[in-house]
Amino acid sequence: MPMNQLHLKQEAVRCLLCENAPCSAACSQGDPARAVRAVRFDNQALGARLFAACSEADLEAAEKACIHYDRPVRLREIAKSLPAPTPETELPSLEIDFCGLHCENPFFLASSAICTNYEMVASALEAGWAGVFYKTICLQEINEVSPRFDAVKRADNSFAGFRNMEQLSENPVEMDFDILKRLKQNYPSKIIVASIMGQTEEQWIELAQMAEEAGVDAVELNFSCPQMRLAGMGSDVGQNPELVTFYTAYVKRSVNIPVIPKMTPNVASMTQFALAAHFAGADGISAINTIKSVTLGAEVNGQRIVSGYSGSAVKPIALRFILEMADNPIMPGLQLSGIGGITTWRDALDFIQLGCQNVQVCTAVMQYGYRIIDDLIDGLKNYMASRGVSRVEDLVGEELPYFVRASDLDRSTVVFPVINRDTCIGCGRCYISCRDGGHQAITFGEDRKPHIVGAKCVGCHLCYLICPTDSIGLSKRVPKRK
Repeated sequence: MPMNQLHLKQEAVRCLLCENAPCSAACSQGDPARAVRAVRFDNQALGARLFAACSEADLEAAEKACIHYDRPVRLREIAKSLPAPTPETELPSLEIDFCGLHCENPFFLASSAICTNYEMVASALEAGWAGVFYKTICLQEINEVSPRFDAVKRADNSFAGFRNMEQLSENPVEMDFDILKRLKQNYPSKIIVASIMGQTEEQWIELAQMAEEAGVDAVELNFSCPQMRLAGMGSDVGQNPELVTFYTAYVKRSVNIPVIPKMTPNVASMTQFALAAHFAGADGISAINTIKSVTLGAEVNGQRIVSGYSGSAVKPIALRFILEMADNPIMPGLQLSGIGGITTWRDALDFIQLGCQNVQVCTAVMQYGYRIIDDLIDGLKNYMASRGVSRVEDLVGEELPYFVRASDLDRSTVVFPVINRDTCIGCGRCYISCRDGGHQAITFGEDRKPHIVGAKCVGCHLCYLICPTDSIGLSKRVPKRK
């Protein structure tokens, strides 16, 4: 029996995304593991085409081979629940320029544990990533702790949020710059960015010049790492507009490649710091780095610290900072690289539509591997084709005109919820939430059917958001009752 969209996504999310997936190995044709991954990462059209290559017998064999710890993923039901596969068409290019650099697509590895040596980065570039912001290089000795990661997990074991106590590259400085040099020589069409962090003016200049000599395309200034053990580094700089100005200016005067400061979100407003970098000559800005946080599960010999939080939980916060910078009239045309909670192409699109020329991904790669680039690229291309958009640049900032001040919002109309009686199962969740967290506008009796009390409903949409079966929709916007 076909599933509705909610259950389809839930079943796809159950897939463990195995390496050398036994389900695909059991098929004589087709690749069900790749198909279900496409569905999981919001590429239903691609998933439908991939499933179409699998026979019913193949999918039955694949389900029997599934090693899920609970029950096999219902591959046949997923396949039947997808729309009919559409013919492959020529899709638009994802090429876009950033800070004068031509990028084959807008997807980059963020400076982090996912890019710490030559082999890792080379593997990612060959998979299809446009480039890398290499793990931050400094002149200080870096000695990391164990363990260094913690996660807030969802029921499906994926990360809602991810916390890390990691600092910078532990490699010798000369080794890192040699890696960057070889990467650029061997992958000349990819964009190689050196992320650096100094503690003094002289260190910032020295590192930037070493980066330029290595042949990298640009240098990112890490003003934002929240867990540095030494004072005057990382977010200590990013929270001081004078230091942002001085260090950006020093580096900008010392090299001829683009200079891209990376901003910390551990501030009330990013505007003054972005302006400081902008007026000091920055070619672009990266944002955001991780948010200072506490999770009690992360400790080292019984000791705990405040450190950085990332993952999908931080995406709305990252978007707020991107909007703040992109919508600032003093910095028109500001080049932005967006970071924070990007897992699917839809997440990336949100950043692009708020003004980013590219996005950087970290936590999602740590969970799912470099292979997610396939669905990032396919998803964005198919979205553009569905809209008739031929250039990524045409998407950049297109949502900015729709943002207004709270005082400008339409407060004279309302959108009421509508209950679908055919799919409502009578669980009463909408009633409980409206009663205890809304306006007591839903009744629920012995017939186990919720009823909306129009005289009390204010159209807050809490019931719409809470419904586990997607059985609450929305009506047309109408004038409020006098």
